[in-house]
Amino acid sequence: MQPIAPQGPLAPAPSLLALGVDLGSSGLRLAVCDASGESLAELASGYPGAFEDPESWRRGLLTLVGQLPKQLSRRVGSIALAGTSGTLMLCRPDGGLAPGELGLALPYSLACIEQADSLPAILAPLPSAPLSAAHPAAADSEPVYPAAGDPAASASGSLARALRLLAAAKAAGIEGPWLLRHQADWLMGWLLGDWRWGEEGNNLRLGWRLEGQCWGGSIARQPWQQALPQIVASGRRLGHLAPAAALALGLPESCQVVAGSTDANAAVLAANPQAGDGITLLGTTLVLKQFCDKPIQAPGVSCHRVAGRWLVGGASNAGAGILRRFFSDDQLIELSRQINPAQPSGLTLRPSSVIGERFPIDDPQLQPILEPRPVSDALYLQALLEGLAEIERAGWQRLAQLGAPPLQRVISLGGGARNPQWRAMRQGLLGVPVLNRPQLSAAMGMARLASTVLPPP
Repeated sequence: MQPIAPQGPLAPAPSLLALGVDLGSSGLRLAVCDASGESLAELASGYPGAFEDPESWRRGLLTLVGQLPKQLSRRVGSIALAGTSGTLMLCRPDGGLAPGELGLALPYSLACIEQADSLPAILAPLPSAPLSAAHPAAADSEPVYPAAGDPAASASGSLARALRLLAAAKAAGIEGPWLLRHQADWLMGWLLGDWRWGEEGNNLRLGWRLEGQCWGGSIARQPWQQALPQIVASGRRLGHLAPAAALALGLPESCQVVAGSTDANAAVLAANPQAGDGITLLGTTLVLKQFCDKPIQAPGVSCHRVAGRWLVGGASNAGAGILRRFFSDDQLIELSRQINPAQPSGLTLRPSSVIGERFPIDDPQLQPILEPRPVSDALYLQALLEGLAEIERAGWQRLAQLGAPPLQRVISLGGGARNPQWRAMRQGLLGVPVLNRPQLSAAMGMARLASTVLPPP
C-alpha cells in the first residue's frame, strides 16, 4: 500500500483563510491564518467530555469553530488537524463507534504489556517478500527499522493498543468490520465523510515505515489488515468538507480537508526551527523534536518526515500535567516567583502521572517518584520542575548519542514556556540558550500547513 505524496503548493486565493486545529492532551486549540501565515485568531477550550471519548473530540471541535466570528469562518478555504500521536480507537467503516467501553480510545500513554510478546512475530521482517510494490529490489535488504528501534515494537506503541482493542472486540462477541484509527485520523474522516485515510506521521507507532513506504513485518498480512488506514502524506489535499460536516461547523462546503500531522510535529512547524535548534513542548507531556540529516531509530524515539526533512525526537509520559495534581494555575504562578533557580532543591523526583515511560527510556513499568514532599510548596514545585528538566536533559543527551546534530539552542513551546523560573533552571542544566515562545501553538502550525495548499481562485 503506497502513501499518496503531497501535491505541490499552489498560489492561494488572497481572500481565503486556513484553519488549523490541535487536539491536545488536555483540550483543543484552533488557529486561523491568512495565505501569508499571519495569525488572525486563536481559540482554546477543554474537551466537553472524557479525553478517551471520540465524541468529545467532535463536540469540542464543533463548539470551538462555532465561536469564530462569521467574517472569518465564511472565508475558510482549508482545514488541517493535529492529534496526540498514539491515541487509538476502533470504529466502523462509516466512523460509527462500538458500544460501551469498546467505543472509547486507548490514550497515547497507555502501555499494553500483555501484548508485548506478540509484537516481535508480527514485526519480524519478511525476507522472501519485497518491502513494497515500488521497491521489489529491496526483498533481500535489511528491514528499514531495526527491531529494537521500530516505534511499533514497544508495548507503549499503537500496535500493542490495536491488538488489545481487537482482542476486546472478539471477547465481547462484537463482530467487525472494524477500522483502527488514530485521534486526528478519525476526526478527519468525519470532516470528509470518509474514514479511509490515515496520515503517515500518526501511524508510525502502528507499524507504518516511512523509508520502505509499507507496513512493517507481516502487519499487512494479518487477519485484521482491512482495519488499517490508507496512508497519505502530511499536507495532502483529500477533498472538500462533507455537506453534513460543513453545515454543522458553519464552514463553506468548498473548504479543503488537508492531511495534518501529530501534535508535536505541528508545533515544530509553528516554530520554524533553524539549524542547531531543538524544540521542547512543555505541555501535559514533555516532547522533544529536532531536525536531522538522516533518520534515527531506537526504542522510544520517533522519526518523521516533515517538509522533506527528517524530524526525530521523543515524548515522555511525564510533563507539566502532573503539576495540576498539586497546584492551581494561580498557585503555580505565585509559587514559581518564590523559586531561586540558582539554588537547587536537593530533591530527586520523577514527576509523572502514570506508571511507565516512553522516552528518554522505554520502560512500561517505570514508577513515578513524587515523594518526599517538603513542607514548603514552593520547594516542592521547584523539585517537580527540576525533575522534568532532568528528563529533558536526558532526552537531548540520548538523541545526541544516537547521532542527532549538536544542540545549539532550545525553543520552548506550550503552557510551560510561560514560566521564566523553569526556563532559567532548564538553561542552566542544558548549557545552551533556552527561548520561551508560548504564543507558538500546534494549531498555528496546522493552519500554516493548510495555508500552503489552498485552492487557486
